[in-house]
Amino acid sequence: MDVRALRYAVTLADTLHFGRAAQLHFIAAQPFGRRIQALERELGTPLFARTSRRVALTPAGERFLPRARRLLAELDDLVDRVDAPREVPGVLRIGVLGFGLADLWPDVRDLVEARCPDLVLDTVELTWADQYDAVRTGEVDVALVHDVGGADDLTTDRVLVTDRVAVVPVRSDLAAAPRLTGADVDGRRLVSPVGAFAGLAEWGERAGARGRVTVRSPAGVATAVATTGRLGLHAEPARRFFPHPGVRYVPMDGPPATVSVASRPGDHHDAVTVFRAAARAVARLDRNRTGT
Repeated sequence: MDVRALRYAVTLADTLHFGRAAQLHFIAAQPFGRRIQALERELGTPLFARTSRRVALTPAGERFLPRARRLLAELDDLVDRVDAPREVPGVLRIGVLGFGLADLWPDVRDLVEARCPDLVLDTVELTWADQYDAVRTGEVDVALVHDVGGADDLTTDRVLVTDRVAVVPVRSDLAAAPRLTGADVDGRRLVSPVGAFAGLAEWGERAGARGRVTVRSPAGVATAVATTGRLGLHAEPARRFFPHPGVRYVPMDGPPATVSVASRPGDHHDAVTVFRAAARAVARLDRNRTGT
């Protein structure tokens, strides 16, 4: 479910006409209709009854649309509290470690573009070793970091908390397990993230008994596991963002993965302020939707 699809559904509920609703969003009727259908598939129930002559809300739609309106109103209110002009020219450099905002990306981008239509969003790929320093040195304006501690001198906003998974070679005896515990992987060699942060110890070992296998970013974990036969640890969205035929992602007990927006203290540039507000608002909306 995404914010744009919710807006489409609310507009369709107001107009009860696919063509007029699509025009209000400057989109053709067919892609508009496909987004409504995708939302209905995700919810598992039709929201609108269509005939050749009319469109009407179904009972499920009557129940869902008021909630969608409340969520969108809350989201808009959170972002509108930011005292920034609607036109912010220039470029916002966003450092991204791994999958960044994962499934929240489209909603955050839509909000930022709606608030600052002239702002260009540039992304810079980060590694575990430089994820904080890129912000400190000004290489990027904000960064989406794997929050593992060591950033007390930066301003961080938690935006995504997910379960962690073990990354297991497809031929491992653990590959078919429904869930793993620390005891299940005790004594097995892990790949090691490169970075001098104490919190990374939870995501790999500093050295193996027979040498060390290191990865510089989350994108490299699956390949390292597949080629070395070691295990790796990751956040749950890696299943979708870093698929690999040589590994299985198995749910695992332990501390969750946290993604935060990091920026320099006192940096109140309009673009930074809007991006942080949009990320916080979408994260709050996502927690409301999932009940987490």
